[in-house]
Amino acid sequence: MPEDLVPEKIPTETFAVGSSQYVISPAMGCRLMKWTLSTFSGDREVLYWPEDRGETPFAKIRGGNPILFPFSGRSYDRGVLHAWRDPRGVRRTMPIHGFARQGRFRIAERSDNALTAVLEPDGEAMEAYPYDYTFAVRYRFEELAFSVSLILTNLGNERIPWSAGHHFYFNVPWHTGANRSDYQLHMDSRKCAYPSPEGKLIMEKDRETCHNLADIKLLERIHWELRRNRISFGPKGGEEDVHLIIGNDPVPQKNHSLVTWSESETAPFYCVEPWMGPPNAAEHGKGLHWVAPGEQQAFDVEVSLF
Repeated sequence: MPEDLVPEKIPTETFAVGSSQYVISPAMGCRLMKWTLSTFSGDREVLYWPEDRGETPFAKIRGGNPILFPFSGRSYDRGVLHAWRDPRGVRRTMPIHGFARQGRFRIAERSDNALTAVLEPDGEAMEAYPYDYTFAVRYRFEELAFSVSLILTNLGNERIPWSAGHHFYFNVPWHTGANRSDYQLHMDSRKCAYPSPEGKLIMEKDRETCHNLADIKLLERIHWELRRNRISFGPKGGEEDVHLIIGNDPVPQKNHSLVTWSESETAPFYCVEPWMGPPNAAEHGKGLHWVAPGEQQAFDVEVSLF
């Protein structure tokens, strides 16, 4: 493993805001690794970050908030995995969740409670996504919340497709002696589906707005056409909910999605992931967004404890 990919050697930045401390790796994937909240009863790790990472490359560690760009989930081109077809009809390679999570970033701005970093695409990234653009990730930290914006600016003369997202790993359960079945998720969507091995969406009926996190049907489920931009999860009493707010409008854009996933029924984390659209958006077009020449688009998400 190259030395600069060993997790212990990754440079980090720390932000202390009131009772919260945030640790981020700006250079490697601009990944927010930890959010620790100090309470009267001790420290609470809101985001999951594994203590024993072994020799796992940094980009593949299950924890924190990997940035998904330019596309979320698996990409297919006519059944071929890890590929997409650009508007000119050229098949190009596209890793799962894109290339930003393993990409190099440079810090563009930093203050006491905010950081903006810009992706510096390498040769493989330029071959996979051959556009003239700037992709930036902007974090703003507060005592009981943080916001993150994914910003794509088109510097070229042709429109650019994208469907980015977040892969938040949350510590669940966060109470000693509790089980995943003691937690529930509140969300209201018109549609849900599962991804097929060919990249198609297998539609599923679901009219529930309250889900038990132990329900295995939630694993790798895509929810979209959300009726509200606030999604909440936490103990059944509702007194400690984590809230995800997608965008600034009460109702998100039509194909903005939420993905629920965990590695297993007993994993120490649960992923609640806001995406700009369902996986494989470049092929089926649902949730695929276009940035015109000279224009800029942003995907804004807030994670809050109130």
